Parts: sequence; C-alpha cells; structure tokens
Amino acid sequence: MRIAVLAGGTGGAKLAAGLQALVGSDLSVVANTGDDTEALGVHVSPDPDLITYWLSGEIDEERGWGIRDDTFTVFGRLTDLGEADWLQLSDRDLATCLRRRHLLDEGVRPTDAQAGIASALGVAARVLPMSDQPVRTRVRTPSGWRGLQEYLVLERAGPPIEAVEFEGAERSAPTPEVTDALAGAEAIVIGPSNPVISIGAILAVPGLREAIAASPAPVVAVSPFVGGRAIKGPTEKFMQAIGQQPSAAGVASAYSGLLDGLVVDAGDPERPPETPPSLAIPTLMDDPDARREVAERTLEFAATLARTG
Repeated sequence: MRIAVLAGGTGGAKLAAGLQALVGSDLSVVANTGDDTEALGVHVSPDPDLITYWLSGEIDEERGWGIRDDTFTVFGRLTDLGEADWLQLSDRDLATCLRRRHLLDEGVRPTDAQAGIASALGVAARVLPMSDQPVRTRVRTPSGWRGLQEYLVLERAGPPIEAVEFEGAERSAPTPEVTDALAGAEAIVIGPSNPVISIGAILAVPGLREAIAASPAPVVAVSPFVGGRAIKGPTEKFMQAIGQQPSAAGVASAYSGLLDGLVVDAGDPERPPETPPSLAIPTLMDDPDARREVAERTLEFAATLARTG
C-alpha cells in the first residue's frame, strides 16, 4: 500500500515511524523545510533530519531531537571560538549538516541530498523535502520579525505571536517526487504536527494543495491534540494566533477543503467536529507498538472513506 504522509516535528515523525513499520519503502514522507536555517557554517534542516532519525531508529527520544547518546564536543569547541551557542547541534547531527552543505555546494538538489542521507542511515521510506526552493517560516512579535528557529529556540516561544509568514513560498514549487508521491498514493495522511508552522508551511507551497486535491487517495489528518492538549511545542499558541481553536475542530478547520477523515484522540474532552467523518482512538505514540497501532488504525480508517475533498 503506497502511503504519503505530510510531516514536520515530533508528532508527524512518530507517525511516519509507525507507518514505515507497516509499509516500508512504500512510504513517502513530505517533510516541512520552512524551519531550515544556516548556522555554524552548515545548512540545518531540522524537520527532514528529525524525521530521518526517527525512521533510522537513532532519535534521542528523551530529548525529542538529535541523535541518541551523541556528544557535543565540536559544538562546545565552536562556541569556545566565538560561535553563537543557542542552536545546539550534537556531533553526529552536525556531521549530517556538513554532508548536506557539501552536497548543496556541489549543486545537488535538496531532495537528492536528503535521499542520500536517509539511504546512508538505512531508512526504507523516502524523505522528501516539500520543495527544492527555499521557504522560511517567520514569526512577527512585538519586537519585529524573527526566523522560526530564533523564535522557538532563542526566545523559547515566549513573545506573543502577531503574524506568521512563509517567506519565499510564492517562488517555490513541489518537487516532481512530491507530486508523484501524492498522485500515486493509496492514502494521504496529514501527520499530528503543528498545523500552522509545520503542515501550514507545506501547504503554503503553490500547487501542493492542488496536488492533494487531485489525488484519488482519501486524505486523513491525525490531530496533534491528546487529551485536549498538545504533547510538545507551542501548537496551541500558534493555533490561537491564526484565530483557530486549539482542538480537533480547529485542526479540521485549518485543513478545510482537504480532508475526507479526521483521527482524534479518544481522551479528548470535546466532541469531534461533525465533518469530516472522525475516528476516535488513543493517539499517544510513546513506544513503537503505539506508533504502529496508530498508523494501522489510521490506514484502516482511510480505506473506509470515499474521496470527497
């Protein structure tokens, strides 16, 4: 069964790991690159790498980012030499970024660079950057515009959010690999990632929504809210900033016109929206069995849906 999943951040990466356990190389993960940034002399691509590490089994699950049992020797030395210390990269994570920088400098497309990295780490699924053109998510606060990493890491998502924009999106396009994955999928899953800064950045790429709508596959979103709350990150704050409820109903509204079904957590205190059709299951994915179970139930649900989006 060929599956395409849109993902960015921990929730989407966990679901991707569960889906890979079911379908292996028939999984394509369309990854958010709006978080990408240049730091420490390298090109950092946080979401594609986070997804890759979850799929390779290397992720540091306790931290929720980076590589398990890694060290920060090189980063420590760089800060000793005067580099900024707020965006931490562990040694093996930095090696990934160095390899990407080398490939990009040789003229390799970001899609091909990520494919090479994922293949070298033994990943069965395809990890596909949403676009080969740069898109950068920015957040406006009372002090002005900030790059997303600066807002999330340096400012710890503290200042109020006045606006969110995806700089460069209007000049971007989905890659052929992304459009082919969506067109050939038997189910399209929108992962439980932040609907604004993760999935929103993907959907901001011109032609992406249209490619999803043109696919014959049913489209199912998995809500990022467990027991009525976001597990990790400022999802609720970003939803409120764009005028959406931080709830499953808000997720359905954010993806209006795309969805044939919505998976919600069985522990959510609020009733799911009346449309689209919903499936309530436990969605906390804190171990491999749970990740596989959520993936399996989501695909079973998708198979029951007629394409209406």
